[in-house]
Amino acid sequence: MTPVVSSRSDGRVRASCARSRSRSCARPSGPSRGASQVGRRLRPQAASSESVDVVIVGGGVSGLCAAQALLTEHRDAFTSLVVTEGRERVGGNITSRSDERGYVWEEGPNSFQPNVSMMKATVDTGLKEKLVLGDPTAPRFVLWDKKLRKTPSGPDVVTFDLLSIWGKIRAGLGALGIMNGKLPDYEESVEQFVKRNLGDEVFYRLIEPFCSGVYAGDPTKLSMKAAFGKVHVLEEKGGSIMGGSLKFMQEQRDNPPPPPDPRLPQPKGQTVGSYREGLQTLPNAIEAYVRGEQGDDAVRCDWKLTAISRDETTGKYNLSYDTPDGARTLVAKSVALTVPAYVAAPLIKSMAGDASDKLLDIYYPPVAAVTVAYPEEAVRDESMTGPGRTLEGFGQLHPRTQGVTTLGTIYSSALFPGRVPKGQVLLLNYIGGCTNTGIVDQSEDEIVAQVDKDLRTMLLKPDAPAPTKVGLRIWPKAIPQFNVGHFDLVNAAKDGLKQAGCSGLFLGGNYVSGVALGKCVEYGYVNLAGEIAEHARSVKEEVKEMVEN
Repeated sequence: MTPVVSSRSDGRVRASCARSRSRSCARPSGPSRGASQVGRRLRPQAASSESVDVVIVGGGVSGLCAAQALLTEHRDAFTSLVVTEGRERVGGNITSRSDERGYVWEEGPNSFQPNVSMMKATVDTGLKEKLVLGDPTAPRFVLWDKKLRKTPSGPDVVTFDLLSIWGKIRAGLGALGIMNGKLPDYEESVEQFVKRNLGDEVFYRLIEPFCSGVYAGDPTKLSMKAAFGKVHVLEEKGGSIMGGSLKFMQEQRDNPPPPPDPRLPQPKGQTVGSYREGLQTLPNAIEAYVRGEQGDDAVRCDWKLTAISRDETTGKYNLSYDTPDGARTLVAKSVALTVPAYVAAPLIKSMAGDASDKLLDIYYPPVAAVTVAYPEEAVRDESMTGPGRTLEGFGQLHPRTQGVTTLGTIYSSALFPGRVPKGQVLLLNYIGGCTNTGIVDQSEDEIVAQVDKDLRTMLLKPDAPAPTKVGLRIWPKAIPQFNVGHFDLVNAAKDGLKQAGCSGLFLGGNYVSGVALGKCVEYGYVNLAGEIAEHARSVKEEVKEMVEN
């Protein structure tokens, strides 16, 4: 099994930093626009210390998108930029794989919502032609009472059978504000908000499985405001979900958004996206872009940050690394930590103990991503409704009350083309999460057997052959939980850095932005890059004033 790599016609994109303890990735073939004096300045010389303007710690999509945005939107704010990554490749938990059998699969995130920032990142890195989007009309399913039932979409919101007649009436009355109770003066969990506004059936049959499948979380603890902020704010805005929706639409009419960028794809309907060779294509391409703009050593893999301190005299940060070439130090004016909260916490402990303690309170449950394949004829006839009698749909979610262990299943081969050999179906299953933390103690064979057992209860025929195990990855600390009080923790950590005098040190990553891949891209591209650029400009202005005076 090898990582999927991207390629571009200009020859600048190549495999990410997967190599055996070599100092850096091989230089891209072909001309490099940014192989300039700046690029040469960034290459380590005999000395173990070097100065740069901006260091982004963490080569996941949050850090890479911040770097890309700094280079495309804020080039005036700095001269030199370096991204460091502790692993041997970029991408963070994005892990696309392929093999000689013809399978292409994901072992981390499986897709993204194609928001504006996601499309901008795609276009800016030359990946528009590699973009693939799911069919927005494809059904989504929830397991209920031993049957896969379609979730409501458009006109079938009245006729779908996942909710009873009373469940639909209760949801409608609550959405209209007739039966939603008093807005509380405390932060509600997802369970509290949904039951109060939409009733028990909507919670147990729709929202609870969604929380399990997306967050691997416990909806009795997840914060409605933090996990589903766009829905939460509707009631605050209009007194009810429907009232807030109408008010939002009126505001959109009164203050229409700017026209869309004509360069960007405009996806239709509610869909998800990926790339032909998998999600890893995006971080690989951004890595190549950053190298092309700033020099080959602008992205440094296998650089493990061991300590960070602030020079009180200069206001700069000293970052100590363990690298394949030994100990190295970067001295930076601005630093962004886009690593998980539990990794950032010990790094900032000596500078901002209170901030460190807050980050340690963010919980990450374990999740396993299990990809298996079956012959098409193994799938039950009622699920083979696609063209030519093929598996159709985005996938399925499993409420915890329905007696299955698997959180949900993505129909990988139905969602995107080119993922599986002809005549087979490819299924990505997630198992574990807050309600099943013992997954880390099970063997791979035990996990695959459990997934196969679950699939036979609703999707596969009883006599289906044993699965082909395509890929399995156990993430001991997978997804940060946006539980009640999460925003308070993150804001307290940021405030703690400010109170400790850590100007120019920023926090990023999915525990800040939101767990969805599109949210990480959006936050890195807009928020984090903007914060770094603002600080970098202020530093430049201070230096300019000192020189002039």
